[in-house]
Amino acid sequence: MQILVVNPNTTASMTETIAAAARAVAGAWTEVIAVTSSMGPASIEGYYDEALAVPGLLMEIAAGERRGAQAAIIACFDDTGLDAARAMAAIPVIGICEAALSLASFIAQRFTIVTTTERSRVPLEALVQRYGMAGRTRVRAADIPVLALENPASGAARKLRGEIARAIEEDRAEAIVLGCAGMADLAHQLQAEFELPVIDGVGAALKQAEALITLGLSTSKRGAYAAPLAKDYRGVLKSFSPGVVAAE
Repeated sequence: MQILVVNPNTTASMTETIAAAARAVAGAWTEVIAVTSSMGPASIEGYYDEALAVPGLLMEIAAGERRGAQAAIIACFDDTGLDAARAMAAIPVIGICEAALSLASFIAQRFTIVTTTERSRVPLEALVQRYGMAGRTRVRAADIPVLALENPASGAARKLRGEIARAIEEDRAEAIVLGCAGMADLAHQLQAEFELPVIDGVGAALKQAEALITLGLSTSKRGAYAAPLAKDYRGVLKSFSPGVVAAE
């Protein structure tokens, strides 16, 4: 089976981290195709970045579906563009926040998401509410710019560990969810260090994508995720008119 993993920001080195995390848990029968968005912000931190990352994300998912991908993963913990992608694509599309929270709910009653910056915390709290996990989940921000995760001298790893320690102490967290795709390579090390489950959304989404493909399930096209109605789009978004982006 072929699974597309899209990094909706434009930082290719982060895609490499994400791809390695996905391939580390993929079954022998799974081919992971990891791609970087060709347009949009270098990192996604807050509502503005998220909105402007969506067009590039949709282009990559449409292209991946044309090339034969059987499922797509959006590798941003904001679940950037998830609803739009599900409406556009015929294949199942999984967001790593939803995947991580659903997996955490199988193994713990209380869990804490540790994300990057304060501007990312509020959007994640909204996702926690949407996914029905508000009674079980706390969201913390470790004051780490996303791109600092790639710089060993930035102190990002130290800040992340400090926030996890506070989550265990103050939230009584039974599991930790890493709230950024750029943290994917740290999950196993942190799990051993803190002696509790540490969940990376990329790996969680990959295994759930495999399950959906195996079960022959895809996104319902009744109601909310019905294909977009045919109409003209104007200006720079003309190429995103329903039916056009999927066919290009």
